[in-house]
Formats: sequence, C-alpha cells, structure tokens
Amino acid sequence: MLYTAYELNKSWMNAASTWASAAAQMLNNPALPFGYTGMGPVMASALEVFAHASAPYGKPAFDIESVEAGGKTWPVTEAIVLHKPFGNLLRFTHAGLPENAPRLLIVAPMSGHFATLLRGTVARMVESCEVYITDWADAKMVPLAAGEFDLDDYIDYLIAFFEHVGPGAHALAVCQPSVPTLAATAIMADTKHPCRPLTLTMMGGPIDTREAPTSVNDLAMQRPIEWFRHTVIGTVPLQYPGAGRQVYPGFMQLAGFMSMNLGNHMLSHYHMFRHLVEGADESADATKDFYEEYRSVCDLNAAYYLQTVEEVFQKHSLPNGTFVHRGKVVDLGQIKDTALLAVEGERDDISGIGQTRAALHLATGLAEAKKQYHLAPEVGHYGIFNGSKWRDKIAPILEAWIARFDRPALKVVA
Repeated sequence: MLYTAYELNKSWMNAASTWASAAAQMLNNPALPFGYTGMGPVMASALEVFAHASAPYGKPAFDIESVEAGGKTWPVTEAIVLHKPFGNLLRFTHAGLPENAPRLLIVAPMSGHFATLLRGTVARMVESCEVYITDWADAKMVPLAAGEFDLDDYIDYLIAFFEHVGPGAHALAVCQPSVPTLAATAIMADTKHPCRPLTLTMMGGPIDTREAPTSVNDLAMQRPIEWFRHTVIGTVPLQYPGAGRQVYPGFMQLAGFMSMNLGNHMLSHYHMFRHLVEGADESADATKDFYEEYRSVCDLNAAYYLQTVEEVFQKHSLPNGTFVHRGKVVDLGQIKDTALLAVEGERDDISGIGQTRAALHLATGLAEAKKQYHLAPEVGHYGIFNGSKWRDKIAPILEAWIARFDRPALKVVA
C-alpha cells in the first residue's frame, strides 16, 4: 500500500513538474512581452525550481569521457566486465595508464543511491589506476526468479568481484560497504585466497556505530527490527520487472536523508531560485546537478536491508566478534597482510568520528606498519569522496597508500 501510494503521488507530481517546466519556458521566451516585466523572471525561476524539485529521476550515467594524466587528455573506456542479477562489475581505464598500473576495486554503497554517486571518486582515481566499481542493481528491476539477496550474498558478490579483478588488486569501500568489504577481506585472508586485496581503504564506514553515534545510528537503535520490517518495507508494484519483491524503497531512504538536513536543502533551493532570477546559470546548474544525482534513488532487497540494520547498527556484530557469514564467524584477526587505511570526515553527520577507525583496532593480527588513519578536516560525509577536498587532499593520500604496497601481479582473465 505504501509503495502504491507513492507511485500515485509520483504520477501527479510528474504531471505538475511537466506543466511547470513548460510554463517556465513560455515565460522565458523572448517573443512574449510578459518575460520583460518585473514579475516574469521571478515567476519563471520559481516554476523552474518547482519543476526540478518535483521531477522523477532515473538511473544516471557515469559520463566520464576523458581524464587528465601525464599532461595529456585521454579518453576513458567504460565497460561491464561481469554481470550478475543484483549488480554488475564495471571497469574504467584509459590508454595513458602504464601496463602495470594499480587495479582498484571501488565498492559503492548499496544504500538507496546508485553507484554514480561516486562519479567523482572514479574520475579522480582513474587518473592513476585501472578502476573497477560495483554497480548495484535497483531491486525493483530484478525479477523474483533471480531469488533473494542478503548480506551474505553481498559478501559473496564481493569475493566474486575480487576474483575477477585478480591477484594484486586494491580495494576502496565508501561508507556502508566498509563492513561487508572488511568481512570479505577477513574471509579471504582466512582461506589464503590469492585474490585478497593488497590494501583496503575504508571511508566513512559504520564499522562500530557505538563510537560517536549519529542520528542515523540512533534511529536504528530506537526501534526493534520488527518495526522496520512492518513499517518501511514495501512490495514492488506490478509495473516493474521485480513486481512482488519485498524491498526497502529508495524514496524512504531519500526522505530520511532529506529530513535530517531539511533546512539546508530548502536553503539550497532558495539559492538556486535567486541564481536563476539573477541569471547566474552556472551556480544554479551546479545545484541542479547535485540534486539530480542525490534524488536518483533505487530500492534495496528487504532481506539485505533488514540484515544490515540488525547486524551492523543494532547488534554491532562485527566489532563484537559475532558476525557470521554462511554459518561461520568472521575473524578479523585473520587479516595479516592486507594493509588498512581508515578515512573519516571531521564534519561527518552519517558516520561519526571513530566508527571507521575502529577497524584498525579490530584487525589484531595486522602489524601497525600496515595501518593508517586520516581525519579530513572540515569535511562532511559527501566531501570524503567527492569535491575539491577529496580530489586535492584525500585522493593523494589514497594513491600514496596504494603505491606503498602495490606490486605487479598477473591478471586473472575470467
């Protein structure tokens, strides 16, 4: 019922957005005299902001066409190198990379946004690395015949992706996937898997949410898991390929994040309105681009979402040493040769300071020389992996960390 009501409302808002967009274009038409009056630009700008805020957004494209490296501009090649029902593995590369360039697997969050939220992360790292990234599927687009998908399956997918990339690769987990990626690394270390990563960088990840808990962590702790099961889980409507699948809808996640900083979001749209009125199109376009990406959301399979809430945010299974994968307890002490880098943002309101750093303390079998921590000053959650501070301050630290432990290895062709 929840999902159906949302779809009905989306249809109404889509129609309203279309009308508002058409009206804004008419008011901006130089052939119409009303556009030259005092109220014309104001009304057109207001309608344009409304049209943008109420429009539906599908899955964005990465659109990384070229990259600057070695003083030259190189075209970037994007390809799907491994296809699985709940997520593909993408590869980004260019001809300017040396043959033995580091291979980096970026694990994107499966938390309601598409992997393109990490477009800036990929664009920066492909300057020096052959980049792979997990492109998780929108659960409403996955037919029921594909089966279920939970946290165990997520870890299995990561191991399969590591196997495809081959021995001697590096890993970067951004936010939520820090937990399953750290678990997958420990599992592969325990079995001496040849494709375990040389380095693992975790950025803004909820390894131990008892450290400096945020409002996101508090919400998960205030309600029993059954409340989440009966309140926020919906059924995919008939018009989608995944009809009948139980999901945590992406619009629920977006509503939660928007409500956390509602005042800031309203102020951003007001500034966009002012920029449009004043003719500062570049500033307005920057705000539009951010929200087009931010409001492009996808659904999560219910089993995965509920298991993540319970194990990561309620039971704290990984730091407590009770995290189980396929019936076996995951022992982080088995990580002995994968160097760990933890990166946190000073102003992160999603993953508090200390939550990611906890991984360094939990990896008891790893030498201190293979551990590093970096607290990025004046950086929020999004700024850890996107924006100028990511490009100029944080990415060089990651590149130096990779270079320190990188060694050429034969690639495994799957």
